[in-house]
Amino acid sequence: MLQRIACVDHIKVDSVSFSSIFQIGDSEQICGISRAIAVQREAEIFYTNEGSFGAYPIFSEAIPFEPMTESLNGSTQNLNPVLKVRNIGIMGASSSSVVHIGNSRHISMEARVKHIRQLLPRRNHVD
Repeated sequence: MLQRIACVDHIKVDSVSFSSIFQIGDSEQICGISRAIAVQREAEIFYTNEGSFGAYPIFSEAIPFEPMTESLNGSTQNLNPVLKVRNIGIMGASSSSVVHIGNSRHISMEARVKHIRQLLPRRNHVD
């Protein structure tokens, strides 16, 4: 069986951050995890106990993967084992994402974000 070979003349990546991967070449396994707490506030009020991932169940809950119930049959025939690309432009990869040029056997990525909005109380206006 022929392996695919990726050939890229030019690649420009501006930014890779937060558990993201920029991989050139083959890999057996890629696993990325990113966790974030994003707080949007109308007033700059800070509390001393902020930022604990353990305070939010979203960071410890199991991800519900549905089991595969249908059978898959497929075949691949790579008549030309070289994948040729002239130019790749990437503005950014963030929050547990992958930019990968090459072959992979197993890839698993996970990003969990807790968004919090803290708005000031609204006063009732009487005209």
